[in-house]
Amino acid sequence: MAQRYVRVKTIQEQIYYGLLKLNRSVAVFDAPPWLGGQSTEIELAPDSYQILAPCAPSKIVAVGKNYAKHAEEMGTPLPKEPLLFLKPPTTIVADGQPIYYPSQSQRVDYEGELAIVIGERCRNLKPEQVSKVIWGYTIANDVTARDLQQKDGQWTRAKGFDTFCPLGPWIVRELSAGAKLQTFVNDLPTPRQSATIDEMVFAPESLIAYISQVMTLLPGDLILTGTPEGIGPLIAGDRVRVEIEGIGSLENSVIASV
Repeated sequence: MAQRYVRVKTIQEQIYYGLLKLNRSVAVFDAPPWLGGQSTEIELAPDSYQILAPCAPSKIVAVGKNYAKHAEEMGTPLPKEPLLFLKPPTTIVADGQPIYYPSQSQRVDYEGELAIVIGERCRNLKPEQVSKVIWGYTIANDVTARDLQQKDGQWTRAKGFDTFCPLGPWIVRELSAGAKLQTFVNDLPTPRQSATIDEMVFAPESLIAYISQVMTLLPGDLILTGTPEGIGPLIAGDRVRVEIEGIGSLENSVIASV
């Protein structure tokens, strides 16, 4: 099993980065691992912490229509260049935390995605330089208020509600190019989404190089690489689970906003 890098909060409200062991204890680091954090003598017992989203990025850069069949199901042509948008960091929630269904929307969709964690400050990269700035990989759900996306004509509100970026549960350093991504709703055996990550229109190296020509990427920043076909609506009471082979699974319940 790949090493699993986590971010946790203790009963005393202290936040640490660390390495999740097979017995669920956490070997605590003295800093985020992409900033050179090293193991300390602290080890947290399995019942003494809560797993948080595995990073706290300065920004989330997401990519639209990066799988051909998803662009087709949206009734739009493939973009000639990566289609970028931003999600605020306040959208992030951890594995097991709720997605709040906003009262402004009548249709909220799941979008399972591979997320990439940036390991160092970078800009103006060439694709062949990208591998050195990728620190690791995790799972994201780019939750979207689809009706508001169509109504507004741009995506800030539809993508930006609090809790609209479930993330985690941990980061792994390596991932197979043909890893399978699947999304399930309410434990039904048939996945709503199923694709391999090598089906992306723009591969991660091209995406990150392109983004770095636009904005400086900082350690811990997050790149969402797009969702495959099979998007669909959620309702309050649903549970949505995104699985990526080689990482694990990210599961969240949907509840109505109060």
